Amino acid sequence: MKIFTKEKLIQSLKEISEKGWIENKRYGNHGGIGNTLEDLLGIEENNLPIPNAAEWELKTQKAKTTSLTTLFHNEPSPRAIKFVPSILLPKYGWKHKKAGVKYPDNEMSFRQTIHAGNFSDRGFSVIIDRKNKKILITFNYKKVAPKHKNWLLAVEKRIGLGELYPQPYWGFDDLKHKIGTKLLNTFYVIADVKKDRISKKEFYHYNKVLMLQKFDFEGFLTALENGNILIDFDARTGHNHGTKFRLRQNHFPDLYKKITKIL
Repeated sequence: MKIFTKEKLIQSLKEISEKGWIENKRYGNHGGIGNTLEDLLGIEENNLPIPNAAEWELKTQKAKTTSLTTLFHNEPSPRAIKFVPSILLPKYGWKHKKAGVKYPDNEMSFRQTIHAGNFSDRGFSVIIDRKNKKILITFNYKKVAPKHKNWLLAVEKRIGLGELYPQPYWGFDDLKHKIGTKLLNTFYVIADVKKDRISKKEFYHYNKVLMLQKFDFEGFLTALENGNILIDFDARTGHNHGTKFRLRQNHFPDLYKKITKIL
């Protein structure tokens, strides 16, 4: 396995940038931009082999995209009841669009990407409770869009229209430890993208690199309050794909105290 010092990694990223446009050799892979960079660096997927590697993360993103960057996966508390598969999915879920085709007739879905400051069309939102040091998920039936009237009637029959109970949450201290360990320092690499009209092949130019140091939990909370970090639920009867915290484009530096521009 190739081992990098921090300085060697910076030099390698500069050399990759100087190559200009580089073909995505994993065409069809949604993670192609990150996988291609890992291939160029000669490292294993999601494994940055530098001294104290646990303190560094490599994150990539396409320029000029509205796609969200996944920061980490973390299920809400109370953990003992496995809230998503035991309450959100069976009580607040709806029929999966591929039920009876790809999945059984009774397959249900609960997919919501929600954030603070606004409610989704199914009445879910995020609350940052600084007094009690919790990030909570809330439900308000009055915020449900008219198009979901039949679904709301089903929710009322299954569990009623009150607040979620118990209310799912993430404690500040637990999250601070979780994120501070995973995203303490990050090399954030952004690439321009182009696609050949004939071959349909995709090409990347890795031309912006920031070295982000000292994760700032206060910056994380502010990004949540401003709606720049979203919480994504993606579960169906047969499988819970995990609850993700996801970040809007160009807001990664907001999460760090020290920002160094490499390119």
